[in-house]
Amino acid sequence: MNQILLEIVPRDINSVLQDVNFVKSNFHQITGINIPDLLRFDNRSWEVASSVLPIFSNVIPHIRAIDFDINNCENLIHTLKSHQIPSVVVIKGDPPTDMSKRVYPTTSIQMIKNLKKEIPQLKVFAAIDQYRVGIKNEFDYIELKKDAGADGFLTQPFFDMRLVDIFSEKLNGLEVYIGISPVITEKSQSYWESMNRAYFTKDFQPSMEWNVKFAKDVISYCSKIGMNAYLMPIRINLAEYLHHIFT
Repeated sequence: MNQILLEIVPRDINSVLQDVNFVKSNFHQITGINIPDLLRFDNRSWEVASSVLPIFSNVIPHIRAIDFDINNCENLIHTLKSHQIPSVVVIKGDPPTDMSKRVYPTTSIQMIKNLKKEIPQLKVFAAIDQYRVGIKNEFDYIELKKDAGADGFLTQPFFDMRLVDIFSEKLNGLEVYIGISPVITEKSQSYWESMNRAYFTKDFQPSMEWNVKFAKDVISYCSKIGMNAYLMPIRINLAEYLHHIFT
């Protein structure tokens, strides 16, 4: 059986635990929780992850490389060790728009190497952004992350099965989570296209029906080829979205 991650935004601990417990009780298909690290919230992803661990042993917080001085990561290392966080996903991270928080020139490659050196048993995932640059360049970046010690990959959301197939072929044999995110308004679609350079098929429709069918298609495809899925229900009713997909 393939794994299915669900992203939970860490607005506050109580709401996170409420969502996680709800999912655990109602959707056995969800096998893990992924927690983004968002600067607009006080809660850091790895701290929230420690609260989720008793409910889901498979919990993967995001680590933003640019938030850390690569030569001074002791606090992060200590927290991950002391809370026995099993996995993380390393992303580069976008700098804050108002530069209110200090950032560093730390790269994802450096952070992956450092975490694997300091905590060898930690499973370190790397990010794939299939829209960042050309496909060949992203494939080269994937190889660099593998060489740095990445144990697997989480992708940005796909909106085209043909692109899923291209990346799946390249990533065959690795532990990979294929991203899925519902886009149910034209404004949201425009955001993905302009800010993230996402590619939508001509038949795409910003509707619940289209997005649910696509999610089911991706999950089925991943199950057949031995990959995993990663649901990111942004600005949508969680219960409704999961109910449509799994019932």
